[in-house]
Amino acid sequence: MRAWNIELRYLTIGYDRHTVLSDINATLPGGEISVILGGSGCGKSTLLRHIVGLQRPIAGEILIDGRDLYALDKEEFRRTRRRMGVLFQDGALLGALTLAQNAALPLSQHLWLKKDLLRNAALRVLRMVGLADFADYYPNELSGGMRKRAGLARAIIAEPAILLCDEPTSGLDPITAARMDDLLLSMRAQYKEMTIVVVSHDLASLKRIAQHVLVLGEGRALFAGSLEELLNSHDPYLVNFLNRRPDEGPRFEDEPPNPEVLKALNKWLDS
Repeated sequence: MRAWNIELRYLTIGYDRHTVLSDINATLPGGEISVILGGSGCGKSTLLRHIVGLQRPIAGEILIDGRDLYALDKEEFRRTRRRMGVLFQDGALLGALTLAQNAALPLSQHLWLKKDLLRNAALRVLRMVGLADFADYYPNELSGGMRKRAGLARAIIAEPAILLCDEPTSGLDPITAARMDDLLLSMRAQYKEMTIVVVSHDLASLKRIAQHVLVLGEGRALFAGSLEELLNSHDPYLVNFLNRRPDEGPRFEDEPPNPEVLKALNKWLDS
């Protein structure tokens, strides 16, 4: 199987009449790890929703393996989406199911397989992410990093051509985040034809895993290219972003409280 490119052509996306991103032209190369980078609220997760087929663009095209996703008939649309695996930001595990049952969910929902085959398939992907010993645990018995790894196991159980990861390192301590990076790198080595797209604002993770980068900001694409090209860019916004330099945003100013409010507050605190 050949690797699938994801091409964005003159893409405009948003909600109802509110435009989030306009006129995006970029290619996320097949068989590589692409990172979609940008500040909070810039449209990263919104773009991911459109790529996975959850929301129709306002204008433009999303080409998956050379075919416009939203121009496909219903059968081809569903067939293409079956080849996508998604790691959600919080893992999105079902609390009433064990880790093995969660991991097997894409198969148990669509295939008529015996329970022992489903469990074997689940154990295989849980072993790949280092969680086989926790197969019969429930999500609330595990740490945040373990839940994310379980979500990754579920995302790859159907051998997807495209893996989409929404903030895989958010909320994790540096060591656990580095383990998640290592998992994605080892997956790329194992599945050479898999196209991996990671939405992130984690700069440390970016520098470890990215081969291709799409930077979003100001309602548009600010950069699309290799990691090396990004790190060598002299664009002021990109330089500030990569070096965590603040812009001219709001600053704290002293504003004394209303005396009556302050008097009532102190009376309440002292009571």
